[in-house]
Amino acid sequence: MEETPLNQQNTADFSQGSVGSRIMAQAIPLTLAEIVQLLYNIVDRVFLGHLPDGNTLALTGVGLIFPIVSIVAAFTSLYSSGGAPIFAMARGRKDEPRALQIQGTVYSLLLVSSLALMALCYAVKRPLLFLFGASEDSFVYADAYLKVYLLGTPFTMLATGLNPFINAQGRPKVGMMTTVLGAAMNLVLDPLFIYVFHMGVTGAAVATVISQAVSCIWVLRFLSGPKAILPLQIRQVHVCTDLLKDILSLGVVGFIMKFTNSLVQVACNKMLSIYGGDLYVGVMTVINSIREVFTLPVSGVTEGARPVLSYNYGARQMKRVRDGIWFMSAVGMLYTFCAWLFSMFQPRILCELFTPDEALVEASVKMIRVYFAGFFFQSFQFCGQSVFQSLGWAKHAITFSLLRKVVIVVPLTLLLPMMGFGTMGVFLAEPVSNIVGGLACYITMLCTVYRKLGQEA
Repeated sequence: MEETPLNQQNTADFSQGSVGSRIMAQAIPLTLAEIVQLLYNIVDRVFLGHLPDGNTLALTGVGLIFPIVSIVAAFTSLYSSGGAPIFAMARGRKDEPRALQIQGTVYSLLLVSSLALMALCYAVKRPLLFLFGASEDSFVYADAYLKVYLLGTPFTMLATGLNPFINAQGRPKVGMMTTVLGAAMNLVLDPLFIYVFHMGVTGAAVATVISQAVSCIWVLRFLSGPKAILPLQIRQVHVCTDLLKDILSLGVVGFIMKFTNSLVQVACNKMLSIYGGDLYVGVMTVINSIREVFTLPVSGVTEGARPVLSYNYGARQMKRVRDGIWFMSAVGMLYTFCAWLFSMFQPRILCELFTPDEALVEASVKMIRVYFAGFFFQSFQFCGQSVFQSLGWAKHAITFSLLRKVVIVVPLTLLLPMMGFGTMGVFLAEPVSNIVGGLACYITMLCTVYRKLGQEA
């Protein structure tokens, strides 16, 4: 293996320097990368929402794809969020052979799973879309987008799933470029295919797939090249069965979090299609888009903290782990409070980014104030989950992910509309789950993990 430059080694050593600066050094590029990542998803919706004819149905149709996108993201997270923390822990212990095996195993799992998912979704896409709340009108748009979008499944899973291994090697700026390159390509190609070539929804999907391919090439080129501290090697590209249990047991947390997103989206779209029709499915598409924007900074901070927490935990630097938890929590809570204020007082500005349709804007403004009422408390969920996952407390992370989405959100989404709340009930389920689930997760983390870290310090 080539000798790594000293400045790269120092950057990758998370046991040195202040914990806050290490977290922010990871979090800022990650957050910027995730903001750019939105262009993969948000730009499609912005351009389609402003089509001169049928823009509401086009936006609704793309919104019906969200559960499938979440399922793909769930399997990506199963391997990446399971492999990256133990990869970082192995690095912290200076166990490079094991770290390389983990990286090669995750690559193999991502590739095989992406091809299987693509084939399965093609086989059942029509019944899936109607299960997800499609009408005959919105199905036309959803199907046109999905049949092209699925071709990018291997690209998006490899790019997204392997990018955490770049970050775990202390190269967050390189990781940021993964999304910058693809998103910039998407920003250029979207208007070209949608408006210039008059391809509409299909054009948006083509632009996205090309952009995903560019990101995938970037990730593989870096990880297999000489600049990687632990490069991806051909002899390591296979499934190492003795690592599967460790990867899957920890990765199941991220899998459940993403897969339950799909369940929530299906429940929401189905109930909204019954009680409000295509208009309110479109409202949920707008609100989901805004939620993605709002959660990016807090997600970037918690994602940036993970390799720092995992590395120091592996190096038995317990005080630094505790300091990292407090820093992550303070930044996350401050941000979510500011985002909550904005959603309460300026919702119209957010809605008009996605559509000029006045009926859709008016309905969205009203529901945004309901949906984001408990957004501040979501920082507790993000921070608690991140600590559990970073330090290998998989059972706790799974429990609280299931509590918020499966035990609280899905039942309330199904029951509240039938209890007389109508479409309002679908949106009301979110703040209830944020408050109850967020507080339960964070308080439990303080009483278990944080206390144990103090005893071991």
